[in-house]
Amino acid sequence: MKAAVLQGTKQLEVMDWTYRSPVAGEVIIKVKSCGICGTDQHIYHGHPGSAEVHPPIVLGHELAGVVVEVGAEVSTLQKGDRVSIDPNIYCGTCEYCRSNRAHLCNHLQAVGVTRDGGMGEFCVVPAANCYKIPDAMTFEEAALVEPLGCVLHGFKKVRFSPLSRVLIIGGGFIGQLFLQLVKNQKVQSITVIEPAENKRELLYQLGADEVVHPENASNLEVDVVIECVGRGESMELAVQSAAKGGQVLLFGVAAPETVISVSPFEIFSKELTIKGSFVNPYTHDEAIALISKKVVDVGALISHRFGIEELPEAMASFPKLNVSKAVINH
Repeated sequence: MKAAVLQGTKQLEVMDWTYRSPVAGEVIIKVKSCGICGTDQHIYHGHPGSAEVHPPIVLGHELAGVVVEVGAEVSTLQKGDRVSIDPNIYCGTCEYCRSNRAHLCNHLQAVGVTRDGGMGEFCVVPAANCYKIPDAMTFEEAALVEPLGCVLHGFKKVRFSPLSRVLIIGGGFIGQLFLQLVKNQKVQSITVIEPAENKRELLYQLGADEVVHPENASNLEVDVVIECVGRGESMELAVQSAAKGGQVLLFGVAAPETVISVSPFEIFSKELTIKGSFVNPYTHDEAIALISKKVVDVGALISHRFGIEELPEAMASFPKLNVSKAVINH
């Protein structure tokens, strides 16, 4: 098959790549669409993803396609099934898997991270990680089920009420997903901090009551803060912006070396709740339903579309392209 193969840090090459035959419990997917995640950019620049990455490997953990071959012992799928893939593969035997915290698995594997993913024409995946999609759902929408599932996991860690004043830091793709979910909660107000002027109109359309430039973001006081950027200064701002009794969700993926300064006294005196969120444990079905019912619109958030041949240049110049969300269509 043709695939974009990560050979090393900042080394992505389009080449002929051999995919293996499925073993028992696996299927082969003809990839139709694959999202480019911020984590793919982290991996491209030499950082780990949800697990350690060992090139050469085909990236792409947000993917959807059609089943073209079924391995032994697979009874839930057949050729022609349209599916979205949950990339995370858990061992099932470690202390976290056995205590209903499988996403913290000590032996986590992931399609597009520890094994070949969706930036190729075909992908071998466990049948258990395939979720059938409605006929009306596009493959682009189905590829973006995975990031919505991750957002859902974080979203469920926060309590909302009709009186909640909510702040979302970062109006990119992830912030736009959170915005739609929060809007559905009928909270008191939603403020989004976002510097890019070209995103303001969409953010208002998706439900923001106010869009604020970071330079004007001091002295905010809100009940819920959702940080979607992953930078030290935005995470510090998240803690500073929380009112007494506030909740802070640090969702943005920071570089491993990032360190932030927070005041323990501020956490104590405000009685803050600060939480992290990691991947998407068993949220795929719910994410498919939310997209299918149009509670969350993912298709309207796509800003760029690429073919496989365009990927080396696109990944190299990604920060300059002003990408909100990009997908690869095969």
